[in-house]
Amino acid sequence: MGAPIYLDYNASAPLRPEARAAMVGALGTIGNPSSVHAQGRQARRLVEEARASVASLLRAAPAAVVFTSGGTEASALALRRSGRRRVLVSAVEHDSVLSAVPDAAVVPVDAHGLVRLDVLAEMLAASDEPALVALMLVNNETGVVQPVAAAAEIAKTHGALLHCDAVQAAGRLDVAAEAAGADFIVVSAHKLGGPAGVGALVLGPGVSLEPQRGGGQERGRRAGTENLVGIAGFGAAAALAVADPVEMQRLDALRRQLEEGVQSVCPEAVVHGVQARRAAGTSCIGMPGVSAETQLMAFDLAGIAVSAGAACSSGKVSASHVLRAMGVTEAEARCAIRVSFGWGTAPADIDRLIGAWADLHRRTRARRAGGGA
Repeated sequence: MGAPIYLDYNASAPLRPEARAAMVGALGTIGNPSSVHAQGRQARRLVEEARASVASLLRAAPAAVVFTSGGTEASALALRRSGRRRVLVSAVEHDSVLSAVPDAAVVPVDAHGLVRLDVLAEMLAASDEPALVALMLVNNETGVVQPVAAAAEIAKTHGALLHCDAVQAAGRLDVAAEAAGADFIVVSAHKLGGPAGVGALVLGPGVSLEPQRGGGQERGRRAGTENLVGIAGFGAAAALAVADPVEMQRLDALRRQLEEGVQSVCPEAVVHGVQARRAAGTSCIGMPGVSAETQLMAFDLAGIAVSAGAACSSGKVSASHVLRAMGVTEAEARCAIRVSFGWGTAPADIDRLIGAWADLHRRTRARRAGGGA
């Protein structure tokens, strides 16, 4: 077995050296960003530099950026403090969104994983109550890109706000263009090469949050002393995360290499969402008859890290709600894994995974031919 290979970037991307350096530098800053003395002003300067970096990534005003502890908290702030009690969510949203508003109305998706805009319009038209729509930009399991800008136009027509989870899109797409018209945009540092434990909620023009009890940090929108070290790393990662067409082409080529290679050794393998537009770096593939758990263990033993879907749920390998919403049977959904890669992935890494997949497929066929379960 060679060196370990990490192909689970959608769960958490490796920390970029530049982000690590920024964090180490921030460790030497002893002030609280809310203090008015020299040390406090230095800490505040680091926070505001990072805020400007994140704002630049999304082409937003720095004042619109609210630092949080991650994507989950950022989404919860928007979903629970938008002032809208009526909430609509797409059927393929991340669990952090679905669990934040468990009573939300669910907008279905088609067989390709794309939200049904016609149904969204009908659901919004069915009530005059002001609503909030939640639609992610890039699905964390399939990589399918949602028509967020079009959904935002529909929402505006019906007086609704739109929340966009762009956690998997930042650094892969031009979020500002793809999510044009969104009132809330959520990003997370550790998905783009920054540290875990820090994220941001970006507010659209004229959008505010209901008051929150606690301290007055983040202009009164999120209480609690800012995570200075994490924010510094976030800012450094954001500065490097502007979607690079050349890098996206490289990641697209890696995905083609992966999917074509897997289907060459396992013709019955299924690529989910392949007919839709997908962001670079994500592939959801099923090996019929072989559970995701079996595949994960086999690849782990081969020194390759992949996942069976959202890492937040990986402790209990179960059928993906995303695939089930797309009409995939439960049996098929239980055989799907997610491969995700990024700036540190090389073609040789993909070849290793294809080889491991071929070995597993060969062993599975031999066991079945011998009458094994």
